[in-house]
Amino acid sequence: MIAQTLAALLLDRAQDDRPGLMFEGAVWSWREHVARCRAAGAWLSGRGTGLHVGVLGENVPEMLFLLGGAALGGHVLVALNPTRSIDELIRDARATDVDLLLWDAPFADVARPVAEALGLESMALSTVPADGEGRPAPSAPGDLVMLIFTSGTSGRPRAVRITQRKLALPGLSLAALLTPEDVVYCSMPLFHSGALMAAYAPAVASGAALAVRRRFSASGLLPDVRRHGCTYLHYVGKALSYVLATPERPDDADNPLRIAFGNEGSAVATRRFGERFGCRVIDAFGSTETAISFTPDPGGPPGSLGRLGEGVRILDPLTGHACPPARIEDGRLLNPDEAVGELVNTSGPGLFEGYYNDPDADAERIRDGAFWSGDLAYADPGGHVFFAGRGTERLRVDGENLAVAPVEAALREFGGVVEAAVYPVPDAAAGDQVMAALIMEGAFDAEAFTAFLAGRTDLGIKSLPRYIRISREFPLTPSHKVIKRILVKEAWRTGDPVWWRSPTGFRPLTGVDVKAIEEEFVRHGRHHLLES
Repeated sequence: MIAQTLAALLLDRAQDDRPGLMFEGAVWSWREHVARCRAAGAWLSGRGTGLHVGVLGENVPEMLFLLGGAALGGHVLVALNPTRSIDELIRDARATDVDLLLWDAPFADVARPVAEALGLESMALSTVPADGEGRPAPSAPGDLVMLIFTSGTSGRPRAVRITQRKLALPGLSLAALLTPEDVVYCSMPLFHSGALMAAYAPAVASGAALAVRRRFSASGLLPDVRRHGCTYLHYVGKALSYVLATPERPDDADNPLRIAFGNEGSAVATRRFGERFGCRVIDAFGSTETAISFTPDPGGPPGSLGRLGEGVRILDPLTGHACPPARIEDGRLLNPDEAVGELVNTSGPGLFEGYYNDPDADAERIRDGAFWSGDLAYADPGGHVFFAGRGTERLRVDGENLAVAPVEAALREFGGVVEAAVYPVPDAAAGDQVMAALIMEGAFDAEAFTAFLAGRTDLGIKSLPRYIRISREFPLTPSHKVIKRILVKEAWRTGDPVWWRSPTGFRPLTGVDVKAIEEEFVRHGRHHLLES
């Protein structure tokens, strides 16, 4: 029988003397790694039974030793996001019943007030002993081993229940891409599900070595890949775009990388990354809840997530009825109003095992036995699925519903664009206008951009951005997802340069223009939208 617990996968590595973990020049064999996990588990068990251990840290080995210790000792690791404020962390730790708080050195000043507010004992991660022998506690696939918060891109983060099975099964599935001779590169944050399920767990399941970087660096990725001999890397969100923005060299493809696996990479970025670095890029669909998954189809159309699987449907969130297939002409979606709907697993929640002590959030996702993802998509007549944005990323322009993902994909084709984010801003009369924030390699050429849009057959007139913001960087979650609610709130009232579309093309937005826009909102009785 295939092991369906993280504990069993770790114990399978207990006699393995091949390299298991690499970090900043140090190497632990898998045997040593498992021994450190057992020592951490024994130490936790000496302090109590079934502890909820909050951790604030970067990607350091102690995080993985504690995770293994929780899996082997029957404890729960609470992966706290160190980029959140102290007040937010206090709420997160209280909501997840944290008993003990451990911290990595950079976050000592954050951890102490959190611990004091909740009356918790806290200490440095480095104090967890490296030696100690504990007998592994019995484990079952459904046993809770972690609590991981969602990214919070569109609302408050929620603590997802991560069981032994929820880590083991993705690890076993992705291990099919690896051999014990491979090296997995992990620079995405270990307090996020992607790094654990698509980098750490596959390495444990396959016996491949895991090379961990303290934090992501676009310029450091290729040197790391070469230094450690990495053959597989995991990414999330915009990471590939930022790597592509580094200076190109003629020997970029001279590296050991075979596979880059992740999700939310744009079609442009995944294609260019594969070509530049000589590897296969597999961009899958994923979320912390892991209730819906797709198998990428190499023969499918560009940008497709894969085909609709058994039980997965695209439904109208208002009526619950199935959305009809998309009509696509020259790459342009002709029927977004009827084709774009919510991705739903009608057969059940998949690997989603609920949020922790949050029945209202559970009820929002599980309705009539089906899992409603909150993600928008559409499918062509062949069943190939295209991501259309989060549930909060739908615009309504002149009475027509628009999805942001196709517009973003088109804008990324403009020369010099490193990354694009599209979002709604209010229209003075009714509905929304389209705004886009661009990160550029060089200067923004408004005339060339106007000509570029004029030649895009895949963008209808209502999809064309009214405002263009030129940004140095986007507000991001630690997993490199754009926090669009911040961009929406700032709209055109930002210190970044903003261009707006006039009948003759794009021109800089001036203070006089802003005053005229605001007066128009007042005339239409919608000035309150500028204050929210």
